[in-house]
Amino acid sequence: MPLPFLTADRAFDASAEDVALPFDDHDSWRRPYRLGPWRVAAAATLLLLASFVLLAAMIISFAGSLSGATLCFVVAAVAIAAALRLLRAGAWVSRHGVRRVGFFRTTTVRWNSVASLSTVQQPVKWLGLPRTVQGQALIVRRTGGGQPTPLLTDHNADFLARTEAFDRAADTLEAWGAEYRAG
Repeated sequence: MPLPFLTADRAFDASAEDVALPFDDHDSWRRPYRLGPWRVAAAATLLLLASFVLLAAMIISFAGSLSGATLCFVVAAVAIAAALRLLRAGAWVSRHGVRRVGFFRTTTVRWNSVASLSTVQQPVKWLGLPRTVQGQALIVRRTGGGQPTPLLTDHNADFLARTEAFDRAADTLEAWGAEYRAG
């Protein structure tokens, strides 16, 4: 079963050409970077926990307590859904705009309402936690003004200790913006 949220932009493969927009189909939503090890490790830990809870549910159901087994199945389903949502989180682009997928909320900004995409130095959250550190963020500024929205930071689960990957992802998102804001 293909999992499209795990596929990375082939522009970063060794065999790909050095182009910013390597896909023929620009209507599909794509993540222009690979998942980071922190995000993958957190999702793997959640899936491991879910497997243990499912094993416990099986043992409890064989023991005859269906209410306890049902509760374990529900907890495992929530853990699996949380792991999948964690893997889906990040910045996505298409011909239609740029999308920031969070754990609980998704925000889409159409290209015609994007004033600029730029990388700035500012305090950023460390792994999404309340603690902030000085770092870089790719900011989306909308044409109507308002608060700039950070799409990516160099201290999130995808780019912690991977500054080159952050720079490539920011450049790719800026290239998508330059291509479709002009058109």
